[in-house]
Amino acid sequence: MKLSAELESRGFIHQFSAPTLAEIIDGEKRTIYHGIDPTADSAHAGNFVNWMLLRHLAIAGHKIVFLVGGGTGMIGDPKPDSERQLKTVAAIEHNVEKLKAQAQAFFQEVAGEVSFVNNHEWLGSLKLVDFLRDIGKHFTVNDLIKKDAIATRLQSDTGLSYTEFAYPLLQSFDYLQLYKNENCTVQIGGSDQWGNMVAGVDLIRRKEQAEVYAITIPLIVDKATGKKFGKSEGNAIWIDAQKTSPYQFYQFWLNVSDENVIDYLKLFTFLSLAEISTLENDFQVNPGNRSAQKQLAFEVTKIVHGEKNASLSLEVSEILFGGQSIEDISVKGKEILIKNAPTQKTSIGATIVDVVVAAELASSKREARTFIESGAISLNGEKVIDVERVLVEEEFKTGISLLRRGKKQLCVLELG
Repeated sequence: MKLSAELESRGFIHQFSAPTLAEIIDGEKRTIYHGIDPTADSAHAGNFVNWMLLRHLAIAGHKIVFLVGGGTGMIGDPKPDSERQLKTVAAIEHNVEKLKAQAQAFFQEVAGEVSFVNNHEWLGSLKLVDFLRDIGKHFTVNDLIKKDAIATRLQSDTGLSYTEFAYPLLQSFDYLQLYKNENCTVQIGGSDQWGNMVAGVDLIRRKEQAEVYAITIPLIVDKATGKKFGKSEGNAIWIDAQKTSPYQFYQFWLNVSDENVIDYLKLFTFLSLAEISTLENDFQVNPGNRSAQKQLAFEVTKIVHGEKNASLSLEVSEILFGGQSIEDISVKGKEILIKNAPTQKTSIGATIVDVVVAAELASSKREARTFIESGAISLNGEKVIDVERVLVEEEFKTGISLLRRGKKQLCVLELG
């Protein structure tokens, strides 16, 4: 299967500025760029789909230029609903370095050529009059006000400052610079960037009499909720392990809805389409075993945080939700479990009734006895039916034990 056909089958392609996608990416090897502004000190899952497309393109032999917008980040792309708050220069520089480090780690295993640039290198030294004469004359206000975000803002009470109004000119200038300096002929980005990207295509055609291209990725939407898949909707899953731990990251993907899981396997993993088709068939026959979600969670966590963290996240998840014995837990797995699950200190000889109440699995001793007598309480997978039972040392072979009420409510008991 040609690369263009595979990328379309995976759901990466929304728009492209050529009669066919094949003529952009199936022929000569090109230099392709993608830019991200440093609005935060970490990329999130909404950005990540762009990075996945870049890796597919790099693996296929295209050269990748990854741009971090230290210059455009000082302005900010127009939001459709409000003016962006300008960040300090120090904050922008901090975010640039963090994002660059994340991208370098993500692309370090790619055999193809990947380079990193900061557009402050050229935007920071622009002279206003020269820029307006050489670049601004190629843009009409009529065209600019038709762009979605700008048009929306102009119709609102918020209004639009000239600062943000000029953003498309800066992004177009980026493309021009990369065309002249790197022979870059393709830009990729989210579908909300289409207007800015096409403006860059037009600028290069006018100034250089050259044909370059733009490709956008569709907006990723949670089919179950209808919400945008990204940080602006308040559901950010960060790439930075300090902001979203590898275990929390794993759990996010494990808990995606049935409506989304196959789409996400195509976009966010490097499993072949044939492998995904097999998973989809199994999922349709046995949706309850959530094999597709488990594979998705492991694969994405492995890509972002490495196989060791993916395996540890799988281990802890299987203990909490998959029926694996807590007695088999590794030292590192134990640390992750204690950090991420409800935990209660206890001691040998404590009565099970008192422990259930202390673990907040019952609101009173009376309720705890009722739960025990009805068979709702289990310890390390074994039902507890004796209300007089006390904790014994054999139940804490690794220093911890797992107390449950029913299937979903649990608490890790830790000696101490």
